[in-house]
Amino acid sequence: MKLEEHILLWNHAAVKILDIRHVIMEPGELLESYLLPASSFIYGVRGSATLQLDGNKHEARRFHMLHGGKGMRLDIEAKEEFEYYQLFYKTGYAFTGRKELTQLMERYNPFSLQYAFRPEEPLALLRCLTLMRNIWQGAHSLDQLHIKGLFYQFLHELLRQMDTQGIDARKPDLVSQAIRYIDEHYQKSLTLESIADTLNYSPRHLSMRFKEEKGAGPIHYLIQVRVAHAIELLLGTDADMQEIAREIGYSDVYYFSRIFKKYTGLSPLHFRTSERQRRKIDDYPFNLTRLSIGSGGMRRYIGNDDDNHYQYKRGGSIQMKRHTKPGLAVSILLSLMLLLGACSAGGTNTGNSSSTTTNTAAASNAAQNTNGTAGDNNQASKSTRIVSTVMGDVEVPAEPKRVVVLYLLGDVVAMGIKPVGVSDVFEGAAFEKDLAGVKMLGSWFEPSPEAIMALEPDLIIVPSEDTYKKLSQIAPTILVPNEKMTTDERLALLGKTFGKEQETQTLLDNFNTKVKESKEKLAAADVLDKTVTIIEGGKKEMSVVTGKQFGRGSQIIYEYLGMKAPEIIQKKIDGSTNEEGDTVSMEVLPEYIGDYVVRSSYEGMDDLTGNPIWNSIPAVKEGRMIELSFNLSYYSDIYSLDEQLDFIVEQLLATATKN
Repeated sequence: MKLEEHILLWNHAAVKILDIRHVIMEPGELLESYLLPASSFIYGVRGSATLQLDGNKHEARRFHMLHGGKGMRLDIEAKEEFEYYQLFYKTGYAFTGRKELTQLMERYNPFSLQYAFRPEEPLALLRCLTLMRNIWQGAHSLDQLHIKGLFYQFLHELLRQMDTQGIDARKPDLVSQAIRYIDEHYQKSLTLESIADTLNYSPRHLSMRFKEEKGAGPIHYLIQVRVAHAIELLLGTDADMQEIAREIGYSDVYYFSRIFKKYTGLSPLHFRTSERQRRKIDDYPFNLTRLSIGSGGMRRYIGNDDDNHYQYKRGGSIQMKRHTKPGLAVSILLSLMLLLGACSAGGTNTGNSSSTTTNTAAASNAAQNTNGTAGDNNQASKSTRIVSTVMGDVEVPAEPKRVVVLYLLGDVVAMGIKPVGVSDVFEGAAFEKDLAGVKMLGSWFEPSPEAIMALEPDLIIVPSEDTYKKLSQIAPTILVPNEKMTTDERLALLGKTFGKEQETQTLLDNFNTKVKESKEKLAAADVLDKTVTIIEGGKKEMSVVTGKQFGRGSQIIYEYLGMKAPEIIQKKIDGSTNEEGDTVSMEVLPEYIGDYVVRSSYEGMDDLTGNPIWNSIPAVKEGRMIELSFNLSYYSDIYSLDEQLDFIVEQLLATATKN
């Protein structure tokens, strides 16, 4: 960067001094991997040391000036007693009407540049730093103004000597800085904004530079790093999914599971099982080529076949009960069950009259069916029914007594069935009270097979292929691929499974009638044609729902009530068949907010009552903001949809009346 440009930008900067330190290091003492929290001047005044700034080595002997930008890594090794001053500062700038300055700042940020030199007139610089340090201790408002004046004297002297000595400032490798920062901090809650802020660049500039060099953005790279570490933990440890998710930076295990499947093609549990088995067979190393930085785009929200339940990870998370799952024990138990079943059905035991009678009856029935003398009216056919599913035909009890249900709880409860075991239920779910006292079996995507076997179920209802594979040997299991079915299709399948076709049709008819009546009420209140935005998140950014199947009230608002979102969102909703969403910063959030805003609420979420941007949004300012419980809107069964409809319509009408 030309020094004239450097000086030009300094002339338009507003500077704030953050700290001034005076440090003496003992011989051999080390300062390792210290990330500069702000732009910094380091002035060695006595002794010698080796300084490395972002890997660039500098030998400091006596007077030596070094400048580095926020987020750079500093290492110091004192060769003898080494004394130095360190000044931290941050800057703001206003280039209103000066497009050339804005462009120059984008290309060459002088506050992030790295440069080092030995000043020919070192004492003038030392005098300013010494005075600033002395005043800094116990400084009041007037003293701070004095310090700022001294800083500009220091800066003037520094730039004058750099000009005289022909010193060049080195532009830092922004992408390398970002990669190193992500590699070292992937376990933390990182966003594009937080990474850019650490490196003292705008999110837009960081994203643009990263994509130019690597073909994808920094968040894409962050996900790759996390998935790679997750693979190490899955194959090298027996840690459960919640533990692994937390270790790699995700507070939401659902989101981790969906991200992992997006990048590897398998869920974490399926990956662990299949990969360990494959390695046992042929010592085959897993090929992670699909994690190339140049691979396809990535959504922050879940887009897959199994789940639409993403909890915004920085605004609080909902913890679920966790059960450990010793795979060997499960395999042994299942094998024993199958073995015992086979022995009971086909073995010969002359000492057991009941066994002999059972086997004889079975042989007799088989003979009758073979000869065509008996049809489907035997006792077995009366006590079971055949249900066609995506996994093939399944024979289920005609009147199941001990049902285990994962995730699709409200559908079964609405049909008048009380299961003996269910996946964990969120506090505040629509059907929570109906399932009081029922055995909880762990999260729906990772239930405890041992606990399920202990309940001796005669029918199991599951929402995903992974859970089907784990549980289908325990009892007849019906896979209901929730994300691939409409509400009508799902209830039709469950109605056939339980022999309650009429009951499920009545549920749908009543629900559709309520939807029609609700639309009429909203139309009469002049609300139905208003736009609605659904969001979830906190102070720095919000996730904006851009699909009808995402939950958070999206199915009720956009599908059943037929209300629209603002055009910027509606275009994506119209072109989407999956559950999707966009993440936007708080600064641009107002552009996405419609006449009404529905915010997903949960314990621990960020309080926005004092946020000026949030309070400037008309829908918020004028009372057209609805808080919808995450726990209520998590599920998409008919019971939950019915209660969500009641709540949303009631709130929309209340805000309309108030306005």
